[in-house]
Amino acid sequence: MLANHAKLMKFFLASEEVTGRKKLQKMIYILKKCEVPFEEKYEFHFYGPYSEELTLRIEELCNLGFISELKEKKSNYYQYRYQMTKQGEDFLHHSQVQLPPMEEKINLMKEKSSRFLELVSTMLYFDHLEPQEVEEKVRTVKKKQNYTDQDMAEAWVFISELRQKH
Repeated sequence: MLANHAKLMKFFLASEEVTGRKKLQKMIYILKKCEVPFEEKYEFHFYGPYSEELTLRIEELCNLGFISELKEKKSNYYQYRYQMTKQGEDFLHHSQVQLPPMEEKINLMKEKSSRFLELVSTMLYFDHLEPQEVEEKVRTVKKKQNYTDQDMAEAWVFISELRQKH
């Protein structure tokens, strides 16, 4: 098993369950930006940072039976739930992959909506810019989301909080 797959499995072990493909994408990206060594490449997409590599690895882990993907019909869309399986846990016991602690960060992110994590991940995508430029960029590329000044302020606080967790 490749190390990158094992890293994702450690994420699922720590998170217990993740609801939503978009949320999963954003959580891994945010952890990566908080120096958890995930190696999936991300590009900017409709909903902010997106990794095709991550999508493919999750699909592979599901096909191997290490991760379960439950598809639930909501009113006008499908929602996906991801969990590590017993097979995945058994396999992970043989892995030598080490990651920094991420449970606290994961728990903080699980409490947030995917819309909020989309904002946070988009802000982190542009973190090479000054804070005011980041906000201007977000307002341009995420115009339809109508993020407010309060949303931005909450996102900055959240980013700071995440970076302080160990």
